[in-house]
Amino acid sequence: MKNIALLFCGLLLKSPVDYLKSDKTIQFDIGPILNARPVTVLYGNKLVSWRMGIDGGGLADGYLTLSAALFNGDKNPHALPDNGSFAANAFHPKVILHYAGTDTPGMQACVITGAGSVGFRIPQKRYTAVYLALTSAEGPSLLHIKLFYSNGSAEKDFLVPDYYQDLPPGDPNVCYLAHDLSKWGNKNNMTEKDHHNIDLLNIHPNPGKKLDSISITKPKAGYLVIWAATGVKS
Repeated sequence: MKNIALLFCGLLLKSPVDYLKSDKTIQFDIGPILNARPVTVLYGNKLVSWRMGIDGGGLADGYLTLSAALFNGDKNPHALPDNGSFAANAFHPKVILHYAGTDTPGMQACVITGAGSVGFRIPQKRYTAVYLALTSAEGPSLLHIKLFYSNGSAEKDFLVPDYYQDLPPGDPNVCYLAHDLSKWGNKNNMTEKDHHNIDLLNIHPNPGKKLDSISITKPKAGYLVIWAATGVKS
């Protein structure tokens, strides 16, 4: 494998103002690869529980939205926003995950439990950045990413840290999307009150080429959840 980068939290190489321009940001449709439901939401005054979660082979733990956690009776929960939307900040553009507070029992994320590969098409454009929202449990996940351009392809390898690992500053490739989250068991009982993350990996496409699809391949080690993909247009 080439260009392996151990990913921690990064400093922006672009002005934060660029990321606040919503017309530059595209939330990619990864619906065809969604196969798991790791988030419990509150819907119709009842909990619609997670299935295939974030750890323990998908059976041990999941996340809750804030409304679900409060309805559950949890005190000061470190939970996900109800609408799945994370505002742009100095480190990343606006990102929207595939769950919502009005969710029905549909799929919310893509899980790769062992060795596996997924791919998805995107609007063919030039991008200065493409962010993948990820968690890796049961250790880090080595990702082999292939970017397919209109006139060729490129391959890159990244090591995504375990979602319990704090991200020290200094790496331009990864930052927090959600930091210091609680997690909940399969009865929606809180199992740990903090210290879990959803990370954002910038895979740095070539901004001079039109990108039209991405594939992600992972060997056996690590339990990977792909939450969303977001692009920033050139």
